[in-house]
Amino acid sequence: MQRTGLEANDRREQAGVAARRAGNGRKNFVNNWIQIVVVAVVIAAVFGYLWWQGQIKRLAGYCQETWVELQKCAWPTWEELKGSTALIMVMIVLLGGFIVITDFILTRIFFHH
Repeated sequence: MQRTGLEANDRREQAGVAARRAGNGRKNFVNNWIQIVVVAVVIAAVFGYLWWQGQIKRLAGYCQETWVELQKCAWPTWEELKGSTALIMVMIVLLGGFIVITDFILTRIFFHH
Protein backbone atom coordinates (compact mmCIF):
# COMPACT_ATOMS: atom_id res chain seq x y z
CA MET A 1 0.00 0.00 0.00
CA GLN A 2 2.78 2.34 0.77
CA ARG A 3 4.16 1.84 -2.70
CA THR A 4 0.87 3.01 -4.20
CA GLY A 5 1.03 6.14 -2.08
CA LEU A 6 4.56 6.86 -3.30
CA GLU A 7 3.47 6.34 -6.88
CA ALA A 8 0.59 8.76 -6.35
CA ASN A 9 2.99 11.34 -4.91
CA ASP A 10 5.32 10.83 -7.87
CA ARG A 11 2.45 11.37 -10.28
CA ARG A 12 1.39 14.56 -8.45
CA GLU A 13 4.97 15.80 -8.48
CA GLN A 14 5.31 15.07 -12.20
CA ALA A 15 2.05 16.89 -12.87
CA GLY A 16 3.36 19.91 -10.95
CA VAL A 17 6.60 19.88 -12.93
CA ALA A 18 4.65 19.69 -16.18
CA ALA A 19 2.45 22.62 -15.11
CA ARG A 20 5.52 24.71 -14.20
CA ARG A 21 7.10 23.88 -17.55
CA ALA A 22 3.94 24.96 -19.35
CA GLY A 23 3.97 28.22 -17.40
CA ASN A 24 7.63 28.81 -18.25
CA GLY A 25 6.86 28.07 -21.89
CA ARG A 26 4.24 30.82 -21.91
CA LYS A 27 6.64 33.23 -20.23
CA ASN A 28 9.38 32.40 -22.73
CA PHE A 29 6.92 32.85 -25.58
CA VAL A 30 5.90 36.28 -24.27
CA ASN A 31 9.52 37.28 -23.61
CA ASN A 32 10.51 36.20 -27.12
CA TRP A 33 7.70 38.24 -28.63
CA ILE A 34 8.67 41.25 -26.54
CA GLN A 35 12.26 40.94 -27.78
CA ILE A 36 11.08 40.64 -31.39
CA VAL A 37 8.86 43.71 -31.06
CA VAL A 38 11.66 45.75 -29.44
CA VAL A 39 14.11 44.80 -32.20
CA ALA A 40 11.50 45.62 -34.87
CA VAL A 41 10.81 49.02 -33.30
CA VAL A 42 14.54 49.82 -33.12
CA ILE A 43 15.02 48.81 -36.76
CA ALA A 44 12.01 50.90 -37.79
CA ALA A 45 13.33 53.88 -35.81
CA VAL A 46 16.78 53.62 -37.43
CA PHE A 47 15.19 53.27 -40.88
CA GLY A 48 12.97 56.29 -40.20
CA TYR A 49 15.91 58.39 -39.04
CA LEU A 50 17.96 57.43 -42.09
CA TRP A 51 15.00 58.23 -44.35
CA TRP A 52 14.61 61.61 -42.65
CA GLN A 53 18.33 62.36 -43.15
CA GLY A 54 18.15 61.40 -46.84
CA GLN A 55 20.50 58.43 -46.46
CA ILE A 56 18.03 55.98 -48.01
CA LYS A 57 17.87 58.11 -51.16
CA ARG A 58 21.68 58.20 -51.29
CA LEU A 59 21.85 54.42 -50.84
CA ALA A 60 19.36 53.92 -53.68
CA GLY A 61 21.47 56.20 -55.92
CA TYR A 62 24.60 54.25 -55.00
CA CYS A 63 22.92 50.95 -55.86
CA GLN A 64 21.75 52.31 -59.23
CA GLU A 65 25.24 53.59 -60.07
CA THR A 66 26.75 50.26 -59.05
CA TRP A 67 24.31 48.41 -61.32
CA VAL A 68 25.24 50.65 -64.26
CA GLU A 69 28.96 50.03 -63.64
CA LEU A 70 28.44 46.27 -63.39
CA GLN A 71 26.69 46.29 -66.77
CA LYS A 72 29.83 47.84 -68.27
CA CYS A 73 32.04 44.98 -67.04
CA ALA A 74 33.28 42.33 -69.43
CA TRP A 75 32.14 39.08 -67.82
CA PRO A 76 33.95 35.83 -68.69
CA THR A 77 32.25 33.21 -70.82
CA TRP A 78 31.31 29.87 -69.27
CA GLU A 79 34.32 28.20 -70.88
CA GLU A 80 36.72 30.88 -69.59
CA LEU A 81 35.24 30.54 -66.11
CA LYS A 82 35.66 26.74 -66.11
CA GLY A 83 39.26 27.08 -67.34
CA SER A 84 40.14 29.65 -64.69
CA THR A 85 38.55 27.52 -61.97
CA ALA A 86 40.50 24.45 -63.06
CA LEU A 87 43.74 26.45 -63.13
CA ILE A 88 43.13 27.76 -59.62
CA MET A 89 42.39 24.26 -58.32
CA VAL A 90 45.61 22.89 -59.85
CA MET A 91 47.64 25.77 -58.39
CA ILE A 92 46.14 25.18 -54.92
CA VAL A 93 47.13 21.50 -55.06
CA LEU A 94 50.66 22.37 -56.25
CA LEU A 95 51.12 25.05 -53.59
CA GLY A 96 49.80 22.69 -50.90
CA GLY A 97 52.21 19.98 -52.03
CA PHE A 98 55.10 22.44 -52.02
CA ILE A 99 54.28 23.53 -48.47
CA VAL A 100 53.99 19.92 -47.24
CA ILE A 101 57.33 18.93 -48.82
CA THR A 102 59.09 22.06 -47.55
CA ASP A 103 57.68 21.50 -44.06
CA PHE A 104 58.82 17.86 -44.10
CA ILE A 105 62.34 18.78 -45.21
CA LEU A 106 62.74 21.63 -42.72
CA THR A 107 61.39 19.48 -39.89
CA ARG A 108 63.94 16.76 -40.74
CA ILE A 109 66.78 19.30 -40.88
CA PHE A 110 66.05 21.24 -37.70
CA PHE A 111 64.36 18.75 -35.37
CA HIS A 112 65.74 15.30 -36.27
CA HIS A 113 69.54 15.37 -36.20
